[in-house]
Amino acid sequence: MTAEAPPLSGRAEVRIVSTSPEVARQVADVLRRFFACDEGRSYPAGPEGTGTRLHLTLDPSYSAPPLRRPWIETSRRPTDRTHPREAV
Repeated sequence: MTAEAPPLSGRAEVRIVSTSPEVARQVADVLRRFFACDEGRSYPAGPEGTGTRLHLTLDPSYSAPPLRRPWIETSRRPTDRTHPREAV
């Protein structure tokens, strides 16, 4: 195994290894929802080369916006969200 150059400052290199290319793509898609990243580079993995190794470079300084709250939470007034036994 050869030594790899570190990623650019502020970036992170991520390796996803799976027996299935589809599973590796699904994991990469989840990461893309939360971080800006480049197009994945795919390589064979495992002793027989039947698995998949996917390389991504993430830029955490460009993260995705926070997840939206469920519509039911945003449709009620704040006072309506308090449980009856909770102190206000």
